[in-house]
Amino acid sequence: MNDKGSSKMTRYEELAGKTAVIPGGATLIGAEIAVAFAEQGCNVVIADIDVMGGEAAAQRCGANALFVETDVTDDSAIDRCIAQALARFERIDFLINVATSYLDDGLATPRATWLKALDIGLVGGAIFAQKLRDQLATHKGAIVNFSSISAHRAQAGRFVYPAIKAAVAQLTRSQALEFAPLGVRVNAVAPGWTWSNVIAALSGNDRPKADRVGGPFHMPGRIADAEEIAGAVLFLCSDAARFVTGAELPVDGGYLALGPEQTGNPIAALIAP
Repeated sequence: MNDKGSSKMTRYEELAGKTAVIPGGATLIGAEIAVAFAEQGCNVVIADIDVMGGEAAAQRCGANALFVETDVTDDSAIDRCIAQALARFERIDFLINVATSYLDDGLATPRATWLKALDIGLVGGAIFAQKLRDQLATHKGAIVNFSSISAHRAQAGRFVYPAIKAAVAQLTRSQALEFAPLGVRVNAVAPGWTWSNVIAALSGNDRPKADRVGGPFHMPGRIADAEEIAGAVLFLCSDAARFVTGAELPVDGGYLALGPEQTGNPIAALIAP
């Protein structure tokens, strides 16, 4: 567990019996969020194009979980997902927009790739929120979007992903204002480096390597576990966060608080004899 202490989640009794829809729920992060909601007694709907991963995630969640193969760039697929969720659980309280795209060739990214990535990582979640407006309003629910530290820092060779995440952060603020009269809160989490599908792939599924490379950019000296992101999502959906809306919550181990000096002390080096 990488020296993070107890992994036991805080209990939020008010979440029991409610339903969370999780586009991108088959990913490492999405699956941990699904499990976290299920452990709170929630019904969970995993919406993803990854059939094998989605079914495995639903199985981890137990009897009160449903996987619906869903392409977030297809409005009819979103409609089918919502219809199946309501047919099974009769209500939808939470929308957790995890789905994103890592399509990014920096300056060389062609228009078609830009549009595809934006459709997956920004527009899909916005359409889900649009279509769930009445359900969320009826049950005074919440939306949690996924921004990123990448929304706030220039990153070499990356144009598309940071732009998407910056757009998600702004969308969150606009949605929060729009949904507030309906009693629905909208927030975002901004994770730092997290053990996720993309980090696992880039590192050759080598978690110690990921910690060695990413650790210096985070105050705890390691990257995050997906369940740590899940804990923040649960909090934002709970009554403990009932006066929190329009916020972007960093779950980044201090990444954004560190300046370009990172963990070193150049002043000490400067004054040393």
